[in-house]
Amino acid sequence: MIADHGHIRLALPITGEEEIEEIRAVLASGYLAQGPKVAEFERMVADYVGVRHAFATTSATTALHLSLVVLGIGRGDEVLVPDFTFPATANVVVQQGATPVLVDIDLDTFTVNVDDMAAKVTSHTRAIMPVHGFGLSANMNPIMKLAAKHGLPVVEDAATAIGTTYYGKKCGSMGTLNCFSFHPRKAITTGEGGMILTDDDALAEKIQLLRSHGGVRREGRFTFEAAGFNYRMSDILAAVGVAQMRRLDGLIARRRELVALMSEKLRAVEGVKTPVEPAWGGHVYQSYVVLLDEGIDRDGVIKAMKERGVETTLGTYALHAQPFFARKYGYRAGDLPKSYRAYRHSLTLPVYPPMEKEHLDRVVQTLRWAIDSMGKYNG
Repeated sequence: MIADHGHIRLALPITGEEEIEEIRAVLASGYLAQGPKVAEFERMVADYVGVRHAFATTSATTALHLSLVVLGIGRGDEVLVPDFTFPATANVVVQQGATPVLVDIDLDTFTVNVDDMAAKVTSHTRAIMPVHGFGLSANMNPIMKLAAKHGLPVVEDAATAIGTTYYGKKCGSMGTLNCFSFHPRKAITTGEGGMILTDDDALAEKIQLLRSHGGVRREGRFTFEAAGFNYRMSDILAAVGVAQMRRLDGLIARRRELVALMSEKLRAVEGVKTPVEPAWGGHVYQSYVVLLDEGIDRDGVIKAMKERGVETTLGTYALHAQPFFARKYGYRAGDLPKSYRAYRHSLTLPVYPPMEKEHLDRVVQTLRWAIDSMGKYNG
């Protein structure tokens, strides 16, 4: 339900009888762990994106972590990471004993600023991890040129970007390794889950080995060649993914239709900057994120809209301003000013396929009321 007891939810996964039928078939098959349905899901995604290899995982976080493992990222290495992202992007670097070097963003796109990234390449840099923001591709051409100049692999954090394109090319196909999320807030979902995609045969072989305990099956038993992980997706979750993939293009088209309506309605609301679609296009609007004027109390807006039954949240996090990264790496809040501005003033509004015009009208009216009422939160 979009409105639960009169409240408009922030996001809503779209599922139905197709997903139930796929799950029922898996239960009847007896393959409940990783099996043929995972392989089917992987092939659907690989074919859709246009890559040779796809490996389903338990989450985008484990996909990103496994990507760094197979690249050999470790202690003493540096990885360039946008500062404005969910912490998982940088956490996996830390978990490998490496250092995430945080890079500022462009406020128009909420994606990494390539000039700042180029300035932070050092002799210790071992990889670049661009993040596609809220369903919009990072500016990949200059990123790939920078990577080529320094001989660096690129790991696309494409968690929000299945179906996103960059000058017509699918996100998830441009980096050395590319990672999707299938969390319920994404364009399609498996409940929890992720995937690594690559055209590199040698890296694919390493992923295949390490995703499943480091074991190779020979003559009915495993021989363990490495200290691997259990990052496998189950066939039950993959069954949901198979049904979801059939919906994907329709869901994206509906999101874009609703976004056009929402952005038009918000033109009349002072102090709100709507999402930008840059020259490369291809935004799938996994989240609809606006930027409020600095004089507006974003957290007060969230609180006020909740009081009126509309769920919202911040865009995402400025990592340098989070206690762990500030403490460990010596950052102070505001060191990456554009990311910090986005962290303090971005706002995610509900826009997703089952919504109708009247739901959008209510969101816009509630946002206008919340901004107008900020006096009681500031005084």
